[in-house]
Amino acid sequence: MKNFLKNFFDIKFWKFLLVGVINTIVGECVVLLCLHPFGFKSYVWGAGAAAVVGTIVGSIVSYIMNKHFTFKNKEKGIKPMLRFTLNIVVCLILRVIAATAVSEGCKAAGISMFGMDVNSFAANLSWAVGACVFVGCNYIGQRFFAFKEK
Repeated sequence: MKNFLKNFFDIKFWKFLLVGVINTIVGECVVLLCLHPFGFKSYVWGAGAAAVVGTIVGSIVSYIMNKHFTFKNKEKGIKPMLRFTLNIVVCLILRVIAATAVSEGCKAAGISMFGMDVNSFAANLSWAVGACVFVGCNYIGQRFFAFKEK
């Protein structure tokens, strides 16, 4: 078990986290640019459109940096891109399932902390759990599926 943990949380894990910080910053900057200088907020779906554009740009940064910097994947062609995309979709689905389960569980049990009402606590906790599920599943999926070593 000690060897497994040592190998799992190696330099690739820390590079993956660094890339995640970078692609999140890039994606959020794109959202802000879309909302303010480019005026997406003036459209009915402006905030949603800005979020989609930011997510796409952040995902492209993630793909490029994780493929070349984190996992040093040399595979050519569209296959790694398709595996990466499939991985992201699966991780998003798992995130929504986990967040929904936590939110509904908190509401059903009436769980609250930190002076928040039940709905606010459920929303915050479900976001945090969903984010952790996404990052964990995304790392596993990218390392062992999208950019697996040959």
